[in-house]
Amino acid sequence: MEFQFKCGRKFFIVVSLLSVLIFVFLLQDYNRNYVDLNVIPELDSPLPPVPSQEWIQREMSRSMEMLGYQYPVSNNWECLQPRHTYFFPQIRAIFTGIPKSGCSNWIEFLLRAEGGLPEKLDPTEVYKIHTTYSEPYRMFQEVKDRANTAEQQEHVFSFAVVRNPWTRLVSGYRDKLSTEVTQGRSFGSLARKIVRKINKIDNISNNTEHPTFYQYLRWIVLQDNLQNDHFTPQHLTLCIPNVKYDYIIPLELSNFLTPTIIETLKLNTSQSLLGPYNSQSSDPRLQSTTLLAKKWLSEQDPLLIEQLYVIFREDFAMMNYSNFTSPDFPLPLVYEKHNPKT
Repeated sequence: MEFQFKCGRKFFIVVSLLSVLIFVFLLQDYNRNYVDLNVIPELDSPLPPVPSQEWIQREMSRSMEMLGYQYPVSNNWECLQPRHTYFFPQIRAIFTGIPKSGCSNWIEFLLRAEGGLPEKLDPTEVYKIHTTYSEPYRMFQEVKDRANTAEQQEHVFSFAVVRNPWTRLVSGYRDKLSTEVTQGRSFGSLARKIVRKINKIDNISNNTEHPTFYQYLRWIVLQDNLQNDHFTPQHLTLCIPNVKYDYIIPLELSNFLTPTIIETLKLNTSQSLLGPYNSQSSDPRLQSTTLLAKKWLSEQDPLLIEQLYVIFREDFAMMNYSNFTSPDFPLPLVYEKHNPKT
């Protein structure tokens, strides 16, 4: 009887300890897989130094060398994707808007400065910024000819905004393909095609409306003909090597570098230029897309991450962009040693 009691007590203690261990494990697992975007973590380190335009141009030249490109003696606005480059003759500015790099805010801002938008834009017509209102300024043949003529007469100021490829990938997924409701227009048809394509590869018949992040990344690696410029490398949208931009802004530091654009173009500073990084009090390392990128990407197969890195290698080199494992992600690693992969 005493033996049974002792065995029973030992069994109870062992079960209790196991229960505690399982609870602790589940709690850790929950904390590891849950990101509360309403709770912003604190960072001990200050923001790295804002890069000079000289540093930025050197990094851009380095990326050009990797692509086998050389800048021409004079600019010739012959763009591979002319629909993303705009010529604004009144303010004498040329802007290349890379999708998922804050281009919507810049296009609206420049259209207003040019006088190409109504004073009050109905919220239901915001999408027209990318269609009706911006169409006359896109660098298609007639506009391109005017831009090159203006360039020959007197130099036209040109600039572009680039972004860390990792956060751009996550932003593209959230805005265009996920179940998340965002301000952008989702690509419902493309989302279903991605699901069908990946499910066919995996021999799965249960199709859903939206791909998982893992399916999305695998689709990016396929580099098939379904992909558009929201998901392809940024350097393909830039008008390189035919032109050298006067100014390049890393989106993550746009709040520090944008005033130079406004001053150079002599624009009305009362005009609004809103965006995810346009707040002095907002640390880009704590943005929701940054936090999700660190979480989602850290959960992926290292081989898949390596394949993605190879695809966007030149984009990383543009600004010596940090990896999602860096404490300063997604900022450029200003004046630091280059990633040996690049």
